[in-house]
Amino acid sequence: MLRSMHIITHRRIVTAQQAHPQCATALEQWYRLCKKAEWRKFSELRALFPGTDKVGEMFVFDIGGNKLHLIAAIHFNTGRLFIRAVLTHKEYDQGDWK
Repeated sequence: MLRSMHIITHRRIVTAQQAHPQCATALEQWYRLCKKAEWRKFSELRALFPGTDKVGEMFVFDIGGNKLHLIAAIHFNTGRLFIRAVLTHKEYDQGDWK
């Protein structure tokens, strides 16, 4: 039985919305879409978010027209998505998140 994604933790979305109000709507939209998703594998995720990349074990989503990068660990087998960081382009390029 498929179940929708459990997003851990919404607090990181709220914090990013406060820090980057120009992307607040895009972050909320990403959150709502992911929460309803029933992905079993990466190809299904990419059908909804074609610009998503897999970097090592992490998934990198472009948010707000590539203004922010949301880094997540996704466990398709358990339906859990762990938000690790929401970074600006500059922060992402520094690579400290890897």
